[in-house]
Amino acid sequence: MPTTIDTAFLDTMPANVAVQFFDRVAKTPDAEAFRFPRGEAWESVTWKQVGDKVEALAAGLIALGIEPEQRVGIASGTRYEWILADLAVMCAAGATTTVYPSTNAEDVAYILGDSESRVVFAEDDDQIKKLTDHRAELPHISKVVTFDGKGDGDWVITLDDLAELGAAKLAEEPNVVKAASEAVTPDQLATLIYTSGTTGRPKGVRLRHKSWVYEGEAIKAQKILDESDLQFLWLPMAHSFGKVLLSTQLACGFASAVDGRVEKIVDNCAAVKPTFMGAAPRIFEKAYGRIQTMQAAEGGAKEKIFHKAFAVGLEVDRLKREGKSVPLPLKLQHGLFDKLVFSKVRERFGGRVRFFISGSAALNREIAEWFNAAGIVILEGYGMTENSAGATVNHPDRNRIGTVGPALPGAEVKIGEGDEVMLRGPHVMEGYHNLPEETAKTLTSDGWLHTGDKGSLDADGYLTITGRIKELFKTSGGKYIAPPAIESKFKAICPYAGQFMVFGSERNYVVALITLDPDAMAGWAAENGMEGKSYTEVVQSDEVHKMVSDYVDELNGRLNRWETIKKWKLLDHDLSIESGELTPSMKVKRNVVEDNHKALIDGMYA
Repeated sequence: MPTTIDTAFLDTMPANVAVQFFDRVAKTPDAEAFRFPRGEAWESVTWKQVGDKVEALAAGLIALGIEPEQRVGIASGTRYEWILADLAVMCAAGATTTVYPSTNAEDVAYILGDSESRVVFAEDDDQIKKLTDHRAELPHISKVVTFDGKGDGDWVITLDDLAELGAAKLAEEPNVVKAASEAVTPDQLATLIYTSGTTGRPKGVRLRHKSWVYEGEAIKAQKILDESDLQFLWLPMAHSFGKVLLSTQLACGFASAVDGRVEKIVDNCAAVKPTFMGAAPRIFEKAYGRIQTMQAAEGGAKEKIFHKAFAVGLEVDRLKREGKSVPLPLKLQHGLFDKLVFSKVRERFGGRVRFFISGSAALNREIAEWFNAAGIVILEGYGMTENSAGATVNHPDRNRIGTVGPALPGAEVKIGEGDEVMLRGPHVMEGYHNLPEETAKTLTSDGWLHTGDKGSLDADGYLTITGRIKELFKTSGGKYIAPPAIESKFKAICPYAGQFMVFGSERNYVVALITLDPDAMAGWAAENGMEGKSYTEVVQSDEVHKMVSDYVDELNGRLNRWETIKKWKLLDHDLSIESGELTPSMKVKRNVVEDNHKALIDGMYA
């Protein structure tokens, strides 16, 4: 049974994110708050240093005329300055509008126009250009503040320029930021996050101060993290998952190493040696695939030892899960394999990871069990932008693989009509910006949020997600298919998989489009006499086709007859954010992929 967590914290939560931040600065002023790359080295700052910088930037925003709840955009990748900008907006009583750096200029103009943003933090000259090209459509924007770009002394100023404006404001009115922060009510707008929805124009989700404060305080109440922890933070801060991790840091007081470059994650983990990290399943799939292919390349005795180690690790975990004792010979074997194999897997992530938190899409159970066998716990959680990202999460001491855990303390989950997951609590949005009809469809009159996800609850309140209701389809034979379950199975079987997309609505059998991971395939090409050939040449080769065919056959052996993949096609490119086939948080836009490859899919039914 899950332990009941005292919800008294709900009555003593800080009133808003700004107060939560200044409370943290006052509590541990000399402790490390953030570290971030400067060239090849990592630079570190204390909470006091962050507090001083944020106060100056917040005063600068007030000097620029930002009033309570007025929107301030941030168009940047994840970096220390993003966090400074966001905290400054909170402390100036404004509301942050988040923009992914990969968003195209037209959508940037739409988001900043719809939100009526007054000031925009723009990472560099590329982000500035998106604004200058659409300046006529953005009459509300009075100033652009750049992190790395060039200022023009007028419309575009630097972060240092903003801090100087703030210093002058604080010299005149020393309490201006403190007064603005303390006046913010729990129900005031804190953030507008535009969902990179898989259909249509993005919708602005209105999230209140109390929602973010609650997310951090609810994690703190579970005693999962404390001031001794070190987070590695790479997730897009434009995504609600990134914002939850920031709120959790303010509540718990640990330090964060910040670097949003996805290609540097594993190298950075080895250098920083974090104790935990939040990630999307794609990161774990890629790491799993890479380790598997490296072992296969080694071959011989090393590969045999590797596979034997994981067979033992998985068996030990199974016995523990079932409450059975581990026989001494197995225990001794496990200890040996821990030294020989598992410790090396842990070392890839720095060797100190207590757990990872996985969210934003479903994690395959086999992959979760594989990491667990190596002594790397992955706590799967669940939520969406509309409930500030965190609704349920597993606990390190009570982790049920295959579930997304119980509701956060102080929040509720229930299963509604058609097995739809429903959420209620302080984390639920105020509504969609300028879209009252959409809000009415999504929120019930008594505060329940329709998630659009299908799921079930066990006797202890642990939630299992089956998939998006609108992604489930029925074959012409009347059988229901849940694509995510099949797709994640393939990724666990095939270490070279990029994406695996299942189709077959109202058709008489199921087909798939497959992409392979370019990094993994570069390694495969080098080992199979195709080094130097392009990705397209490699994946179009007979050898690769045969390899993928074997993996599809293996997948089909694990599926119900009506789920099996009768035909499949290998795409000559991986999906990308730039092509519009992936959201910035790496979710597949199924309808875009289906439209883009309609002829290919139809051809499999010809």
